[in-house]
Amino acid sequence: MKIQILTDNIKSWFIPFGHILKKKIENRNHEVSYIFDKSDLIHGDICFLLSCSRIIESNYLKLNTHNIVVHASDLPQGKGFAPLQWQILAGVNEITLTLFEVVEKVDAGPYYLKEVLKFNGTELYNELREKLAQKIIDMCLNFVDNRNKLNPIFQTGNESYYQKRTVKDDQIDPLKSIAEQFDHFRIADNDNYPLWFIHRGRKYFLKIYGE
Repeated sequence: MKIQILTDNIKSWFIPFGHILKKKIENRNHEVSYIFDKSDLIHGDICFLLSCSRIIESNYLKLNTHNIVVHASDLPQGKGFAPLQWQILAGVNEITLTLFEVVEKVDAGPYYLKEVLKFNGTELYNELREKLAQKIIDMCLNFVDNRNKLNPIFQTGNESYYQKRTVKDDQIDPLKSIAEQFDHFRIADNDNYPLWFIHRGRKYFLKIYGE
């Protein structure tokens, strides 16, 4: 098969894992290209849209038989932005991932696979992402290996949406304990969006690391 992987942000955290996925698919004797701009898409069998932040218009979707996304929620629940972070913040440590076909409406396409990713409650931001990426790789390989056996299932039930996270969402309360806010610490991006708080009229930033 002719397979493409698209990550439309050259600074995306997922890119090292995208290269791992590319190699694993190549080892299955498929032709694979990893691209970073939708204008480079060509006709093919499968396009995996992974860690994409921009809308892919229908004229690009028509180039491939399948256009596949893996979303970190049990669709139609948890559509939208940063589903992993919002669920971890809510104390959820068993996250259902949905592998689905892209349609023009956001996160609304039929799905092929759902799998549960379990965390132990101690993982910090980079560890959460690494485990998420490994599960995404596994699910994509499952689709590559079994696509002719998988039937699309249309989403049913009540839907919900996560809003895009902003700097305001990284604020913590200095009057609460670390233990009370630990899940908030777990989703903190030390490099790009560190936690912050206001105390005695001054703004402070916090970073967290584990042994």
